[in-house]
Amino acid sequence: MNKILLIFLALITMNTFAQDTILPLWPTGKIPNRIASSEKEVHVKEGILRISKVQEPTIEVYLPARQNATGQAMLIFPGGGYGILAYDWEGTDIAKFLNGKGIAGIVVKYRLPSDVSQKEKYNVPLIDAQRAMRMVRSRAKDWNILENKIGIMGFSAGGHLASTLGTHYNEKVYDAIDDTDKQSARPDFMNLVYPVVTFTQTTKHSGSENNLLGETSNPDLERHFSNELQVTSDTPPTLLIHATDDKAVPVENSLLFFQALKDKGVSATMHIYPKGGHGFSLAREDHHLRSWTERLFEWMESLE
Repeated sequence: MNKILLIFLALITMNTFAQDTILPLWPTGKIPNRIASSEKEVHVKEGILRISKVQEPTIEVYLPARQNATGQAMLIFPGGGYGILAYDWEGTDIAKFLNGKGIAGIVVKYRLPSDVSQKEKYNVPLIDAQRAMRMVRSRAKDWNILENKIGIMGFSAGGHLASTLGTHYNEKVYDAIDDTDKQSARPDFMNLVYPVVTFTQTTKHSGSENNLLGETSNPDLERHFSNELQVTSDTPPTLLIHATDDKAVPVENSLLFFQALKDKGVSATMHIYPKGGHGFSLAREDHHLRSWTERLFEWMESLE
């Protein structure tokens, strides 16, 4: 009987820990810019898990074994044109992969812009991104993470959100609600993978722009969220990954951001691959392209 009880208690402990790895970004009833509506979150699994109409933003935390941990952490922003989140392909799969190198991976299920359930929808992804960074920093000791080694990575439109956080981390887009919001929202480093960056150039990704800013042109917002125009000397060190033959988000997006970083004296590294297209994630089936992850780990090890 004692042995059965011990097994039962162990299972309860395991289940409790598993549930604790998914945490809400905001206390109940305190989600900024939210409008009460009938809109519901949608999950569609067709090879890739696609999540849309996010109502309750969360972080999903994957931690390496303490003995393997480097102390570094990466917040991960999946892409999907600000219309969906490719949640496993560019999120949880990435987090698990990082764990293999001793890096904590935290997937951010951020709200996607909505005219139905949000006001000032263009600020909503950034609101959730700032909160996610502050939450992770506030719990760093509990998760065996060093407070000055918390980076971000984003894919496609998630790369736009990551670069937005990296250039707008000091912008006040919501009122503080608790002690978590006393933490800095500045990432310590950034990895942008085939990122959307600009909304002012002909090489922009119009789908992401329309979903974030609306289909009516607003030059002020276009400039504000063209992140190559927002780089300063305080922008975090950045690694850019892109393929030359990307027809969805042209490689010029990464080139623009690299040049802006260089102009401001920010440490910038870029790897451009001749082939790979868009949305390649870990690129496990491409022997050449998949080496981008090794370049990522080398780069992270080089950071002071």
